[in-house]
Amino acid sequence: MKRRVRDMEICKQVLLFLLLVFLAACRPPQNDGRVLPIPAKIQSPSLVVLGTVQDAGSPQIGCAKECCKRLFTHPDANRKIVSLGLIDPAAEKKWLFEATPDIAAQMRFLHACTGFSREIPDGIFLTHAHIGHYAGLMQLGREAMNADKIPVFAMPRMSDFLKNNGPWSQLVRLQNIELKELQDRQAIAVSENLSVSPILVPHRDEYSETVGFQVAGPNKKALFIPDIDKWDKWETNIEQAISEVDYALLDGTFMDGAELPGRNIAEIPHPFVSESLQRFATLPLAERNKIYFIHFNHTNPLLIEGSEAEKRVIEAGFHVARIGMVLPL
Repeated sequence: MKRRVRDMEICKQVLLFLLLVFLAACRPPQNDGRVLPIPAKIQSPSLVVLGTVQDAGSPQIGCAKECCKRLFTHPDANRKIVSLGLIDPAAEKKWLFEATPDIAAQMRFLHACTGFSREIPDGIFLTHAHIGHYAGLMQLGREAMNADKIPVFAMPRMSDFLKNNGPWSQLVRLQNIELKELQDRQAIAVSENLSVSPILVPHRDEYSETVGFQVAGPNKKALFIPDIDKWDKWETNIEQAISEVDYALLDGTFMDGAELPGRNIAEIPHPFVSESLQRFATLPLAERNKIYFIHFNHTNPLLIEGSEAEKRVIEAGFHVARIGMVLPL
């Protein structure tokens, strides 16, 4: 009798274990931050955020601070270097803004948003020659995908830099890329539904000029300025520029000037988010709602979802750009 009771208890435990295994198998997979979420197919002309981090990424090389320490052992796939994707489903075309060191994952993510047969983008727009914005071009060369004449849209100095300096000149010579020269504020139509206009902005222009981009769709417009020195150094009034668009993805590199105690912040000028919050505080709520901060340094607490910094930005009427966000045009 005791043996029968014991056998029944064992059977119960086995059945309970099998039930737990079954339930675990049926549970939707949880995203622990190490893999990007599977995007939904985008059905109308749109921008999609493919990265939000400053050029050197997060974690950043050589950083032993708390902001990076855990990320070396527990990477967060959402921390990709700043980039946007542009999609026109009707034309079955897509474009990248910036060729970042994360271009492989960003190209794949953009492709997953479309369902188009071709993964390679129909063009790449470059803002300037700082490492996070163009270094991914090397992945188009013969050591990697050996691309065939991918259009690369760039300003005159940027084009000259790529043509006359290796290893980039090899991409031009081997026709992995095909340079398309842009001019300040001259729009180019990339499809029947979409046009892109470069806009010169002041920045540290060691190797090239720096531009932001205005992207116009059939219904809405977006402004993308990931890098600028300070708003008051720009000949254009930033409030006026915001008023002309529906979305403004703006330089949010540093929350404030205390993030880099060991470096001269004057050597890497950007409009602090704290400065922008103060400057734009008097704008109507509808104008503040257009603003999405982007291009976060590895030290910027805005990288942390749910942080006090993020709450401060949102409560003030602004947004924090996150990977996977879709902005219909």
